Amino acid sequence: MTRFGCIRHSHSLWNGEQRIQGRQNSPLSEQGREMAVAWGKQLQGLPWDRILISDLGRVRETGKLINESLRLPMHTDQRLREQDWGEWSGLTYGELRERRGEDFARQQRRGWHFRPPRGESRLEVLARARAALRDAARNWPGEKVLVITHEGVLKCLVYHLCGLKFLPSEQPLIRGYKVHLLQICETTLLLERLGILDLLTLQDAEPVALF
Repeated sequence: MTRFGCIRHSHSLWNGEQRIQGRQNSPLSEQGREMAVAWGKQLQGLPWDRILISDLGRVRETGKLINESLRLPMHTDQRLREQDWGEWSGLTYGELRERRGEDFARQQRRGWHFRPPRGESRLEVLARARAALRDAARNWPGEKVLVITHEGVLKCLVYHLCGLKFLPSEQPLIRGYKVHLLQICETTLLLERLGILDLLTLQDAEPVALF
């Protein structure tokens, strides 16, 4: 069994502006850099074997700062990138609702088939993220891997494992900055524990046991 502790990258400048990043990028904010450094100090108390990250800049920056404490082998996989939001990338959510509100609402009602113009669907994100974790389990069987990715990727993995339809009427399961434990037993991806640690509440706390 290979276990994955999955988190999203820390706060970026575009997060602060409520701007859609998708596969575009903005650097971490000062707050985000401080968050990542604090996370590294907390997560070093856990028996990680390696780190697996998305190849986008905001995740690379988060991983580098965390790994100043962990000092583990770190690997990148582009299949852990955020969903491609196509023509809507770079817009704030306010601009999107103002300019393309009806289109956005229609796509949201499509659930797993949500696809921005010239972007990718949530089903496509799920497929590539699952493949990345399965390959990681084959490469590092029995290890504990810290995965640093994006909110959209985490939602696709967790919502699939919880059987959600990804509709606006459903209660959101992914919020904030928490650690979600997934595992692959043989070839089956499973959800072990959801939101087990809130990283924002750990910054001034003693390290805790996760495994």
